[in-house]
Order: sequence, then C-alpha cells, then structure tokens
Amino acid sequence: MKVIVLGAGIIGVATAWYLLEEGHDVTVVERQPGAALETSFANGAQISVCFCEPWANAGAPLKVAKWMLQDDSPLLFRPRLDPHQWRWALSFLGQCNDAAFARNVQQLVALGRYSHESLKSVVAATGIEYDRLQRGILHFFSSAADYESGVKAAALMRDHGVDRRVLGRDEVLQVEPALKAFGDRIHGGTYTPSDESGDARVFTQKLAERCAARGATFLYEHDVLGFDKSGSKTAAGSFTAPLLRQLGIYLDIYPAKGYSATMRLKRPDDASVVSLLDDTRKIAISRLGDHIRIAGTAEMAGYDTSIDGATSRKRCEALVRRYEQLFPGVADTTQPNFWAGLRPSTPNNLPYIGRSKISNLWLNAGHGTLGWTHGAGSGRALAELISGRRPQLDYGFCGEALPSRRPLVAMPSRSWA
Repeated sequence: MKVIVLGAGIIGVATAWYLLEEGHDVTVVERQPGAALETSFANGAQISVCFCEPWANAGAPLKVAKWMLQDDSPLLFRPRLDPHQWRWALSFLGQCNDAAFARNVQQLVALGRYSHESLKSVVAATGIEYDRLQRGILHFFSSAADYESGVKAAALMRDHGVDRRVLGRDEVLQVEPALKAFGDRIHGGTYTPSDESGDARVFTQKLAERCAARGATFLYEHDVLGFDKSGSKTAAGSFTAPLLRQLGIYLDIYPAKGYSATMRLKRPDDASVVSLLDDTRKIAISRLGDHIRIAGTAEMAGYDTSIDGATSRKRCEALVRRYEQLFPGVADTTQPNFWAGLRPSTPNNLPYIGRSKISNLWLNAGHGTLGWTHGAGSGRALAELISGRRPQLDYGFCGEALPSRRPLVAMPSRSWA
C-alpha cells in the first residue's frame, strides 16, 4: 500500500521504518528541514521502560495546585482561555485514582517492553550509533519522605514484573560514584539496570537516512494544511489533535512544554555515566559522549516553544543550577545550550495507536515524555495493525470509531482485533 506518515520525529520515522519492513510504499511529510528537529531534538535521552508511571495519580491534584505558584516547579499548569486545555485537565483529574493508575501502568509497561525489544532489533539490524549507554537508570531521593514514596512505587512496579531495586545511600554511590559530592544529601534510591540512554535526535536522523536508502520519500519543509478524505492511509504525528479536529476527530492530547540544557563536560572523568532521575527537581540527567543533558519539567501553556520569556528563563536556569549543585565544576555552565519542545500528552500517558473512525487514517500520537521510550514499539505496532495483524502485547489499541464529541477518558478500554 501507499502510506503517508505525518511527522519525522522518532514516532514518525520508526513508523516509516516498520512500514518499509512490511513492504509498503512510504512517504514522510515533515514541516521542518530535517528529521527530529522538534520534540525528538533534545529530550532527556532516557529509555525508561521501568520508570513509566503516569503523571495522573491520587496525589497529583494537590501537587499541581501547589506548583501553580512556582515558575520553576516540575509541573506548571498555566490556565488559558482554551477549552481544549480545560477538557484535558478534567480528563487528567478523572485519571487521578488508584484504579486508573494501576491500569495505566500495566499498559505502559507492556508497551515499553515491546518497544525496547523493537529498538534493540533495529539497532542490531542497522548498526546505528547514538551515544548509547546501557548502564540502567538510577532514581535518587534527597529526603526521607520522598525515599519512602519511592520504595512504595518500586514495590508497585515489581508487581508488574519490573526489576526496580531499592538502594540505600551507599548503594546509590556504588552504582554512580560521581554523586559522591552530593552523597550526604542522598537518602537512597531505586535502580533499574535494564533501562538505558542515548541521543534520540541522532538515532532518528540516522534511521531516517536508512529509510530513504530503502526507498522512502521524505518531503521536508512541507506543512500539512488539511486532508483529502479519499487519500491514502495516514499515520498522524506530533500536532495531531488540532490537525484532526477538522475531520471531527477529537483526541485528548495537549502539549506539555519540556526544557533541556546540554553542556560540554570540563571534567568528563568526574561526570556521571549512569542515567539519573533527580526526584527533588523531577529532572533527567544523561551522559551523551563529552556532553551532559539535563532535561525535565512540564509546562501546560499551549503551543509556545520560546525560551526567552521570564518563566522560561527561570526554568532553563534552574536546570543548570541544579546540575552545578549535584556535580560542582564538572560541566561548563557558562554556555549551556537551552531548548524547549512540546510533548504531545494524554491525560493517562497512554498514546493513541491504531485506526481512527476514518477507515484509512491511522493514529500514532500522544506519547508525552515517553516518545523515545515507546517510539520503536509504537511504530512497529502501527505497521502491524495497518498490515492486518494484531501486535503481541496487551494494549488498548484504537480500532472502533472514535466519537465526534470529546470523551472524558481518552483511551478506549477495548482492544482492536
């Protein structure tokens, strides 16, 4: 079949790769001059299969309310005169209960495992190099209360078969000795040795090159303005929600603006090699060769990606300031490369994957902060669905007609077959 993929980030390019594997004729349409120049450009670099808890949980509403007054808070909700933002927020609140949390975690873990195996297969087949480090992810806590919460979260994830190990302070420093300067302020941590890290932009761009070499057509600097409903099958990418409203398809996706700072290492031997999660600031720290990437925070404030406003500057500067607290003098903090990108997020963190209510239009969007983690598997799953097969994982794929009115809970509970 002739298949058009909208968007050349990790989701779109992975979809294109697996569609080529299935023997389809693929065209990728991207508004930027190259692949991976938006959401996939400078993210946290983590493949976090075992750290995939949804934002929505029983304690989230109180935290979000408290953080609304802090410009540098981990999750900043800026109310706007935007009905789509408020509908998303109501759906988010509907997911903030223990039953929904457990249900969502189960699907995220299933998709993450499937995607990790898919990524490993692509890397083995292509030999792509992208500053990959298979050292796991270490989540450390700076207070006893946060550590106790982390212990409980680890127990929940182990119930889903995830190898998340609880560590004391000394064990944390054994896993990542570079934290020694901050060691007296660490209460403990959790560690997932099977997770990894790597540069999503480099991987995506190299995979796009291989797709082109196999016959895929990439139409860069092409904006999608609308649809001809008699056209070919379509996989939808990053700006999915506003694009599809003209077709009467209302997806519960809203952009979460994330920030990152990438800095050159002055003392590489003293820098961390294990990918880190700092619970206090809710940020990821990943080693990319002779650079370090600090990324995190989420700002629900529309489609703005600028970093020159007062709030944006505070959030960027907070990333650099925190890294200097953790690793004093290790990186060149005088010339950080700041970046902000929009992460298309659903209220329950589950992406839409599968058929829309229009028979030849397919969805692969809403991956939020887990796009790099779930990219390969989502592309593979959608390619299999388009080719008439059901992927071998327990996930609620879209398949039946989506309602023309926005539902309260975005993800259908019944799988497509």
